[in-house]
Amino acid sequence: MSESKTPEADISFASLDLPEELQAGIRKTGFTHCTPIQGQTLPIALSGKDVAGQAQTGTGKTAAFLIATFSHLLRNPLPADQATDKNPRAVILAPTRELALQIHSDCGSLGAATGLRCQVVFGGADYDKQRDKLQAGVDVLIGTPGRFIDYLKQGVFNLNSVQVMVLDEADRMFDLGFIKDIRYVMRRLPPADMRLNLLFSATLNQKVLELAYEHMNDPVSVRIEPEKVTADKVTQAVYFPGNHEKQRLLVNLLREVDAQRTMVFVNMKHQAEKVAVLLSANGFSASAISGDVPQNKRMRMLESFQSGELAILIATDVASRGLHIDGVTHVVNYDLPQDCEDYVHRIGRTARAGASGDAISFACESYAMTMPDIEKYIGFSIPVKPITPELLAEVTVPKMPPRKRSGPSKGGAGGRGRPHSGGGQHRRR
Repeated sequence: MSESKTPEADISFASLDLPEELQAGIRKTGFTHCTPIQGQTLPIALSGKDVAGQAQTGTGKTAAFLIATFSHLLRNPLPADQATDKNPRAVILAPTRELALQIHSDCGSLGAATGLRCQVVFGGADYDKQRDKLQAGVDVLIGTPGRFIDYLKQGVFNLNSVQVMVLDEADRMFDLGFIKDIRYVMRRLPPADMRLNLLFSATLNQKVLELAYEHMNDPVSVRIEPEKVTADKVTQAVYFPGNHEKQRLLVNLLREVDAQRTMVFVNMKHQAEKVAVLLSANGFSASAISGDVPQNKRMRMLESFQSGELAILIATDVASRGLHIDGVTHVVNYDLPQDCEDYVHRIGRTARAGASGDAISFACESYAMTMPDIEKYIGFSIPVKPITPELLAEVTVPKMPPRKRSGPSKGGAGGRGRPHSGGGQHRRR
């Protein structure tokens, strides 16, 4: 696997050798110049070479692989005897429903003038409707592994005509246990040298590289290493509350900043529900999203949050990747994540596309011990804010009904990382 270095000069999309139909979609989105990951990967992919790309969240990876995919399909039409083939010509696999939906949405923008048919499939939505759309014909098929393989096994489509294979958030695929499913799909594709293969990941660790070697055709490795792990325009701060102070601190902080378009992250599903009830009881428009929320409700919730009707979204880590919601002003880590990368992904929900944002973290008694590892990972100490009496003013604390005991949410920090211990482990400064 060869490796490419980051170029110094910006590359404009107009300077790239792209079909005019695709240039029209790029202009419509308002894109003019490539981000570093786009500037590095697009010239390689447009030349027909495979790419294994590493870049942090929010850096433009989706547009990079969609532009490469559309260009390849437009420049390499199917033979005349396959022109009416209804099977997918490009396959894009993503680890979460939210990410798959976002990719599909971006397909509609960038590929509007290409005439290519894009469909998305994922679990939790109407099975028959998705199947009917597939049977009507699709060029670019985006999906999560489970539902994708279900339709494949049912014979709704085959992979004989696939010319482009894209694997997004490859490291997350390993985290969520999808790697057997990925290999199942890869082994049923045409040979690697007969298709364009694109793999993108926040980290190109050993497992991801092994996957690239196994199923790609001598890919070029592109690593975009930011000077800082976290975005420059995210203002970070940390408070050190006792566990009994967290609810009052959260409510009063959100009042102080007049919270709109704010995401609050917790580690457990039951905590998300508890925080949603707390905030609603104190006059906020707030809802909790986790892996157990039905898909239709999740989509309505995300649409309300995007439109501004819903001010605060409480989420487990199932929502920390793949969500692209413009204008998020504040991210609050009500619970510190137990995985350093999850901290970066969470606060990356704000300050996207050049905007600025605030990331506030609570290093409470239960999770304070992860703070040193997070600071080591991001390369600096997060400024500590004092907890003033005003921030601990009394708030309405509703009584929660007894909950049934269950394991942690699949997307929460309880599913991976170090087990936490109780007890105060405050950092001394």
